[in-house]
Amino acid sequence: MMVPVALLLLGALTAVVAPRMLARADWVEREPVVALWVWQCVVAGVLLCCALSMTFSAASAWQAVRGHLFAPAPRGVVEAYALGPTPWAAVTAVVLACGGVWTAAMLTREIARARTRRTKRRAELVVRAPLLPGEEPGADRLVVLEGERPDAWWLPGAAPQLVITTAALRRLKGRQLDAVLAHEQGHAQARHDWLLHCSGALAAGFPQVPVFAAFRDEMHRLVELAADDVASRRFGRLTIALALVELNEERGVFGPCPTPQAHVPQRVHRLLSARPRLTAGRRLRLTAAAALVPVVPLLVAFVPALRALG
Repeated sequence: MMVPVALLLLGALTAVVAPRMLARADWVEREPVVALWVWQCVVAGVLLCCALSMTFSAASAWQAVRGHLFAPAPRGVVEAYALGPTPWAAVTAVVLACGGVWTAAMLTREIARARTRRTKRRAELVVRAPLLPGEEPGADRLVVLEGERPDAWWLPGAAPQLVITTAALRRLKGRQLDAVLAHEQGHAQARHDWLLHCSGALAAGFPQVPVFAAFRDEMHRLVELAADDVASRRFGRLTIALALVELNEERGVFGPCPTPQAHVPQRVHRLLSARPRLTAGRRLRLTAAAALVPVVPLLVAFVPALRALG
């Protein structure tokens, strides 16, 4: 009966230690794509620990679950897990199962809300930029809107579109518009909207769990850095940095008072500082090490069975 306890402890340890290690790491801003992968592996590891602990707790509490779970296994494997009814096994299984159902409900709600927001924005877009005779909805990937505020955003969906205001077109010079296009296309190609939906659902569903709140905050920050890098590799760091300044200068984000876009000056400073990337070998090692995080719970879960069979 030690396996469910070990899995819960492993999940708690991962949830506490991993975010602190990532917060102290000096490579995160230099390699945002690797950092995104590491965060996903950490959260996947925590969720896998909970799911496996729920499974073994249910098997310990109820004979029917145990029979189905170990149906094809030899008797020695079942005995190696020492599963038996305990006062807290059923409670643990029910609590973790409720957490899983709640997670699915929060993700469904987040996706539904995002779809509603996207439908509303597309309807507003049709009103502000009506289709001309012969045009089909979603046929144009670039939509220009009349507006006094410089702005540009990517509207995801089955037919993704880049929306840009006339004020932004007046302010962006040279290849800055191309850099903004590349930035937004980087979001679309990497499906960053799904990362934001998943992290937002976990943070909203479990507001008392710090690892999920940190996951959401870091996703919002890292996806922008990753998209900046996509644009800078094609058009240069200075070009995308100047484009960010032109789009956000009138919003007061570069002043002394904090604003909701306070991350923009940090992004500009990062682009202009041009810190070198990690070596390919170190990126590979970080990627492989992160992939081991969700593998460890599986090893913990299968160690008794492997010993019994070995």
